[in-house]
Amino acid sequence: MSQEKIAKEMFLPAEVDATKSEEISKPSLNYWQDAWLRVKKNKGAIVSMVILVLLTIMALVGPLLTNYGIDQQNIKHNNLPPRIPVLEKVSWLPFDGDLTRKNGDVYNAYEMKNVDNYYWLGTDSLGRDIFTRLWKGTQVSLYIAFLAAAIDMVIGVLYGAISGFVGGKTDNFMQRITEILVGIPNLIVVILMIIVMDPGILSITIALTITGWVGMARVIRAQVLKLKSQEYVLAARTLGLSNGKIISKHLVPNLAGVIIINTMFTIPNAIFFEAFLSFIGLGLQPPLASLGTLIDDGFKVLQLYPYQMIIPAIVISLIMICFNMVADGLRDALDPKMRD
Repeated sequence: MSQEKIAKEMFLPAEVDATKSEEISKPSLNYWQDAWLRVKKNKGAIVSMVILVLLTIMALVGPLLTNYGIDQQNIKHNNLPPRIPVLEKVSWLPFDGDLTRKNGDVYNAYEMKNVDNYYWLGTDSLGRDIFTRLWKGTQVSLYIAFLAAAIDMVIGVLYGAISGFVGGKTDNFMQRITEILVGIPNLIVVILMIIVMDPGILSITIALTITGWVGMARVIRAQVLKLKSQEYVLAARTLGLSNGKIISKHLVPNLAGVIIINTMFTIPNAIFFEAFLSFIGLGLQPPLASLGTLIDDGFKVLQLYPYQMIIPAIVISLIMICFNMVADGLRDALDPKMRD
């Protein structure tokens, strides 16, 4: 067999520039900058953040965009479907004020009742503007959600950090308290609060304050037990730092990722908890509005006026899905085990 000759030029040694061996090819990034770069690669998390920002802005500004109050009633304008200027002329959009009877006939509810007003998302059985009540209800639901997150971050983190760091009998005693609180369902606590006080935001707030932080405390305690045996904590002790400074300056910063992730998962749970309580009548009471009360009111007339339930259901679903998507994105970005 004939052998192909290979030129000697193909076996020349590669030239290596020793001066470039220590050259940094990429800019130096700290922990949070690196985490943000990985969050930006998660399109679902970014889109969810944008949607949450828009919903939060609408919750603050929405009730001011109309001339109707959240408890302003007009029985003559009750159960009107959504009608929006300009969009009412687009035939395939449901904003023309038409309703369908059970026999299939379509009629314009605004013309039948001689109403010239525009209700962007319609009205309820008492003639209250759903657009105004929707964003006011979103405002209340977000308030309770962020309140639960704040309680988790303040009480849960401090309690768990102290319990895990001190250890011994103190840790044993503090964990017995958390076990007692874990065994008490939130619903029972809310019912007890309602017996003592009127149902509303205050009773839900106290219920969340009593039991809502336990999960965060147990997670933080487990992390502190693992971190307190690290060399940098021993060095801090050797240098004479107090326990409080070791917790605040060394342990809590290293727990930031765990705290953020658990807090983000707490928010949708708190929103659902408030909506559930309002739906069964233990939450906010009329004329106050929340997403739970709006869904409850719409459920009663679902077959006749489905928009009254569908609209708040879409908003609460968006909020819960977006918070979960953001939490997933932050978990992937902040957890070292999830890195590529």
